[in-house]
Amino acid sequence: MKDLITEIVKALVDQPEEVSVNEMGAGDTIILEVRVAKTDIGKVIGKQGRTVQAIRTVLRAAAGKSRKRYILEIVE
Repeated sequence: MKDLITEIVKALVDQPEEVSVNEMGAGDTIILEVRVAKTDIGKVIGKQGRTVQAIRTVLRAAAGKSRKRYILEIVE
């Protein structure tokens, strides 16, 4: 899942070399922290949060068979 989110976010931003995804958690819940350059935060979030919501939807769909819950957080 970490690789999937990394590729999606890198495609959205102007500075893909600044993108990093950190995977934390144990058990059934895994938190994915996404860090991008300050100038790219708005592009990842999108208008009224629609872009980040779409990324979360893709993440939920991809995680369906693994029986794990993924939480996506954008970190400054």
